[in-house]
Amino acid sequence: MEYNTQAKRLILPEYGRNIQNMVDYCLSIEDREERKKCADSIINVMGSLFPHLRDVNDFKHILWDHLAIMADFKLDIDYPYEIIKKENLHSRPPRLPYDNGRIRYRHYGKTLEKMIRKATEYPDGETKDYLIKLLANHMKKSFLTWNKETVDDRKIFQDLDELSSGKIILDEELHKLTESKDILARKNNKNYVRKAGR
Repeated sequence: MEYNTQAKRLILPEYGRNIQNMVDYCLSIEDREERKKCADSIINVMGSLFPHLRDVNDFKHILWDHLAIMADFKLDIDYPYEIIKKENLHSRPPRLPYDNGRIRYRHYGKTLEKMIRKATEYPDGETKDYLIKLLANHMKKSFLTWNKETVDDRKIFQDLDELSSGKIILDEELHKLTESKDILARKNNKNYVRKAGR
């Protein structure tokens, strides 16, 4: 009796030894047309093993790539898709650049700092005023995530002034932000709803 541990190593073990045996048999078929029919049958069986993945984009394309890999790229048929190349199988994607820049205020985060810089480039007008108001309220909300008490609007305006390099200056008499208690109440209400939905 032959055990799986004694048999040749499976290239894609998630499909199992029977599928690998089918692929090996398909490779041995001499008639090209029969080989293609056999490959189509194998793809159907492979697809039925993972029915929950049928909604995934390019599911069939992935199956044909897997068939080519299991056949060690030796299956001579007309593939319905352009399959992965053997040399690209183990190639790594290019390394993503990582921004190591210092975050001035961690409670606001890097994205908010970038948004503030972008807001300074907007032409003066209603859109810019609305964007600045949204950013200031978001800064207050972010601040309250770290400091569970209250925050004075002057602190938000000072930080906005600093982060915009003096290009966005808000007057506390003219600009009113959402009250701290309203932000905290909204946040507590969301947490309550989330816990109740479990």
